[in-house]
Amino acid sequence: MNAITGGCLCQAVRYKAGVDPIMTRICWCRVCQHVSGGNSTINAFFNNEDFEIEGEVRWYASTADSGNVVSRGFCPTCGSPLFAKNSARSQFIVARVGSLDDPNAVSPMASIWTSEAPEWALIHPDLPQVERQPPPVG
Repeated sequence: MNAITGGCLCQAVRYKAGVDPIMTRICWCRVCQHVSGGNSTINAFFNNEDFEIEGEVRWYASTADSGNVVSRGFCPTCGSPLFAKNSARSQFIVARVGSLDDPNAVSPMASIWTSEAPEWALIHPDLPQVERQPPPVG
């Protein structure tokens, strides 16, 4: 497999993963709808040791309903949402698939938090669907 690469709109932040993601899923929770500007987020999970970031990333931390602290990384210059980290799964980093150089390099494996999707949401019928939080990855 080739490296998976990506970055922000202005290219001030670049990243690379040397392996395929452990999991890729579409999240319809209300927080992800805010992060995306009104749709879902599509998230690729990588082990931290397989992932490299170049450039300055600004992080915003908030507490999820679960009590876990979720940090979301974005470019401080152009504002592109790029990453997420969860205190309960600190071994992983999440890359937003929209920031990949080739968004066809990965495919979603599931849709989660479908219970919070808007009525107009297009949820792929062939993907497994989880109404709320799925079991932890890995």
